[in-house]
Amino acid sequence: MLKFDQNRPMDIIPIGRVAIDFNPTDIHKPLEESKNFNKYVGGSPANIAVGLARLGKKVGFIGKVSDDSFGKFVTNYFKENNIDTTEVVTCKNGESLGLTFTEIKSPTESSILMYRNGIADLMLESNEISEEYIKNAKAIVVSGTALSASPSREACFTAVEYAKKHGTIVIFDVDYRSYTWKSKEEVAIYYSLIGRLSDLIIGSKEEFELMEGIANFEDKSDIAIANRWLAYENKIVVIKHGKEGSVAYTENSSYKIKPFPVKLLKSFGGGDAYASAFIYGLMEGWDIIDALEFGSASAAMLVASHSCSEDMPTVDEIQNFIDLKKSEFGEMVARG
Repeated sequence: MLKFDQNRPMDIIPIGRVAIDFNPTDIHKPLEESKNFNKYVGGSPANIAVGLARLGKKVGFIGKVSDDSFGKFVTNYFKENNIDTTEVVTCKNGESLGLTFTEIKSPTESSILMYRNGIADLMLESNEISEEYIKNAKAIVVSGTALSASPSREACFTAVEYAKKHGTIVIFDVDYRSYTWKSKEEVAIYYSLIGRLSDLIIGSKEEFELMEGIANFEDKSDIAIANRWLAYENKIVVIKHGKEGSVAYTENSSYKIKPFPVKLLKSFGGGDAYASAFIYGLMEGWDIIDALEFGSASAAMLVASHSCSEDMPTVDEIQNFIDLKKSEFGEMVARG
């Protein structure tokens, strides 16, 4: 099991991508026909930060934002949600914050259009990573997208080196996005390097196959994948299968969870809610199956709502949701 240093003043620090999400309010239309949008803070590490803050954890963030109104929107939103922004750096060379336009064609058919040229979050530099900040945290979360280009790539490895030096837990959220990456070989190289240094990996089956793209092992079963990464320093490997649920592996055990049944509004955002709630459970010292159930419930709540960051639930909201679903569908609704 993971052992978090309870003497650290900061609970967790996600690192990497922060963006602006524009989600259409005239849903169930193709993007070219959507005219009205709501603006939210987005980007997987940012969403995870908000999720954990809503759950009551002391959260920081390491990242870079634009020197304009969108950058101010992000930092102000973080502050409103009690996320420490002392290590959020402002760009000085005119870089822009990423803009994400989402398309909600139907409850099961969504897509994302991203503008990420000259992007702020990938300009984070190694000399902007504070060793003291990481030393004072129980854990960091490295997002795979932050590894896609320099200097952000080197900044992430700097953060991981500081974490390893000081016993700060390293969580790797694979978070694959095809943009910015030059080749699948490049993806495999940098994902696998971080995967060898992390303590917990969370990713989809497809993302793990990308991590192993160069090695191209013959056995691609979940248990084989998990065992390969547990053989490094990882204590837990979580493999997600979308609507089929997810499995967490440790050295001696495996734990399986199914999604909670909900009426979908969109098919994105659930992974960030899942990660934040699962990590919360681990930090609270829960059994892995209970943390998985909590993550699965939070994910279900997010795909049934309009926003990602804005709709991240509280502890009581998630627990009430779990109790409601179990009363409707039976005690083993998620674990069966």
